[in-house]
Amino acid sequence: MPFLFSLLVIALMVGALVDIIRREDSQVRFLPKMAWIVVVVLLPLIGSLLWFAIGREYSEAGLRIPRMRAAATPSAPRRADPMPTAPVDTRSTEEQIADLDREIEEWRLRAEIEKRRRDSGESASGSETAAG
Repeated sequence: MPFLFSLLVIALMVGALVDIIRREDSQVRFLPKMAWIVVVVLLPLIGSLLWFAIGREYSEAGLRIPRMRAAATPSAPRRADPMPTAPVDTRSTEEQIADLDREIEEWRLRAEIEKRRRDSGESASGSETAAG
């Protein structure tokens, strides 16, 4: 019987080591992979059980382990805010393109007005310094 128990512990340890090594770092919790390997090698039974219980990140499709969460004190019932809906644009593609063309023309005209203001400002200040 002790021989069988030893074989089961060794098989569990090997299984845990293979599982740890094959996991990505993002799928390992609480300790780095190397630390889990050391724990499983030094304490085969306890380390393997700890690995499968808390160290391994299980996928959502697989085994679900309930996790304890901090109990929230309900002070007032929360009102569920409705999800904001994305604005729906009912304009056709041609109307949207026409609006973009008008915007582009508006920005072009604004840039031209700004350029003329700068040019007229420079010429006015330039004539004042020449007369001064």
